[in-house]
Amino acid sequence: MRFSALPRHAVSASVLCLSALAGMGASAQGLRASGAPGMSRALEQTQTPELRREAAAQGLRSADYIVAVVNSEPVTNNEVRARMARVEDSLAKEGGQRPPQAQLAREVLERLILEKAQIQYAKEIGIKVDDYAVDQGMEAVARNNSISKAQLLRELKKEGIAEAKFRDELRNQMTLQRLREREVDNRVKVSEQDIDRYLREQRSKTGQTDAAVAALNLGHILVAVPEGASEAQVAQLKARAEEAAQAARSGDFEAAAQRFSDVKTTPILGLRPADRYPELFVQSVRSAAVGSVVGPVRSPAGFHVLKVIDKSSDGVPMVVAQNHARHILLRTSAQMNEREAAERLAELRNRILQGNATFEALARQYSQDGSAAQGGDLGWAGPGRYVPEFEQVLERLQPGEISPPVVSRFGVHLIQLVERRQAALSQREQREMLRDVVKAQKTEKDYDTWLQELRGRTYVEYREPPQ
Repeated sequence: MRFSALPRHAVSASVLCLSALAGMGASAQGLRASGAPGMSRALEQTQTPELRREAAAQGLRSADYIVAVVNSEPVTNNEVRARMARVEDSLAKEGGQRPPQAQLAREVLERLILEKAQIQYAKEIGIKVDDYAVDQGMEAVARNNSISKAQLLRELKKEGIAEAKFRDELRNQMTLQRLREREVDNRVKVSEQDIDRYLREQRSKTGQTDAAVAALNLGHILVAVPEGASEAQVAQLKARAEEAAQAARSGDFEAAAQRFSDVKTTPILGLRPADRYPELFVQSVRSAAVGSVVGPVRSPAGFHVLKVIDKSSDGVPMVVAQNHARHILLRTSAQMNEREAAERLAELRNRILQGNATFEALARQYSQDGSAAQGGDLGWAGPGRYVPEFEQVLERLQPGEISPPVVSRFGVHLIQLVERRQAALSQREQREMLRDVVKAQKTEKDYDTWLQELRGRTYVEYREPPQ
């Protein structure tokens, strides 16, 4: 299965947004357990979903036991079983093929071992995620799935997931992301030769098949279908999706999205490598011309209407949406944590909104960033130039609007969108966008290598199941 950077709309609350919560990320695919003594026998006792449901209905609970020890921290049978249930639920919703139980159990166990090793290392080097960042993470999960935080909590409760447990897992995933950024992402460099090599490879692929597409920019409308919907409901929602597709073909796509889509974030998803879109989307638009509208296309989440904004064999568009932004950055430290920085920025935001100060003046006075001297001005930038947390918020702003405080790896930001435009890219700008594509590829490879090195330094003991 492949987890996409695309927000996962209208899915089960237990797998909302964060691929690692399902435990089967795309990285470290070669790191599967290899028949260590006792491990297979311990995991063979993991129950099938049918048996789990039957046991739950009867109020039964299997005895827990340790299946592995990572350094000094145990991995329990119940942890493996719970993660397997989530993976199976996710596969069922996405229509993916379910692997054999024994294979899935081995892969889930190895993923849990890797996660625990990373969390332990993150603690050793002082990486922390405070409660304010977790609060923002929960808001983002809810927002990306077009529900409120209160609705998210209700969904979690329905699925038997305590809020505290979800917050712990969210904190762990955010810790893993910060660890990866520090140990891998920030160290990856891309040379001009790397870009030239990538271009040659893409052109070679295009020469082999006309269908080769390195990157896509899609417009997206989702008419969500709730779980357990009746045939009549599905038919009604399909008719709505067909109406949305007709409106998108005959008029303004963004206006159609605003009218019909159950996703309230920007409907233009931005140019990204094709493998960062769901395979369903890629296959649906493979032969579609730029400017055409495809769909409705059915998935477990609902009906999708897609517009091909741009496609590129090199991975670079000719025209992109650019944002002109300002920001105020407060860096966190032992003297000021993320919540305190956010509270300070909220005060500055209120001063601006009340007309008591300008954004530029406060940026010059308070921002701890190189842009402070320019009043926080970041200039014009296209997709992929900012870290995801920053860019996702920026894309939701309207010109002149100021965001609430936003946490990123650099600290806490206040963001103002000044202007937005469609701009033709120069050759230099196209190469800079290619640099981002190449960096993403190199980062994945380096991350896999780093994980293997960390795994090699980690003491792991597999345990026999109790007799």
